[in-house]
Amino acid sequence: MGFLEVADRVWVARHAWFDVNVTLVGGSGGLLVVDTHASSLAARGVVDDIRALGVGDVTAIVNTHEHFDHTFGNHALRTAYGAVPIHAHETAAEQTVAAGDRIKTLYAESTGDAADPHRDEVLATEVVAADHTFSSAVALDLGDRLVELVHPGRGHTAGDLVVRVPDADVLLAGDLVEESEASGGVPGFGDDCFPLEWPLTLDIVLGLTTSSSVVVPGHGAVVDREFVEDQRNQIGILAETVRDLASRGVRLEDAVAAGEWPFPVERLGSAVRRIYEQLPRSQKRLPLI
Repeated sequence: MGFLEVADRVWVARHAWFDVNVTLVGGSGGLLVVDTHASSLAARGVVDDIRALGVGDVTAIVNTHEHFDHTFGNHALRTAYGAVPIHAHETAAEQTVAAGDRIKTLYAESTGDAADPHRDEVLATEVVAADHTFSSAVALDLGDRLVELVHPGRGHTAGDLVVRVPDADVLLAGDLVEESEASGGVPGFGDDCFPLEWPLTLDIVLGLTTSSSVVVPGHGAVVDREFVEDQRNQIGILAETVRDLASRGVRLEDAVAAGEWPFPVERLGSAVRRIYEQLPRSQKRLPLI
């Protein structure tokens, strides 16, 4: 779909590939693009949609974290609009190229009948990392409105940020929040996630919202504050379940079968292992025989 206005001069385009969202925030000084899709080819379609919308030119880019489905369009956006600044948390920017190289290796290994239909466009993409970074929070001036970038803590990755548009009561949450039916509405628990810290991070995010806030997740439909509260509580239950299992001496390899989970088992990804890795030794007992 093209861009749809979800609040005053905030437009969201939800794309079928990964069900990923690309968002525009407009100001008198130009457009801010938040996340840039998963390849240069896909991002050129984003550029076409921006031009069709006819509300101005892109003057800055934000990457909510380093994963390729949010950063691989950086080069195409810069090709279209010049050397506009790309903003990200310092950790995300530092890891963008390495993360891109890892995903390209996976796509390169996908051959024959197993090849992903997007293989060639991913491999052809030039990876461009953010060149404007921050550690905690920063404000961007769009002319007649300020937009806040906040690193609320670690969760989906170590370098997550959220984008707050105060005058429109909008929060762009990146992959700290996910709604997509493609994932069953389950957040992305990858090999670089921090599920033990994620609930506390979402507490900070919730503190940036109101009961009327429009929240744009990294993937899926626009949601509200209640949705974020529910997802925060589910991740909290996940973390406390693993903490309890580890404190009773349940081994990692037995934990999934031993627990009762707020998410389908097949959607847990690396969450359980990552929590075991991140628990302090004092919260783990020797494995049960």
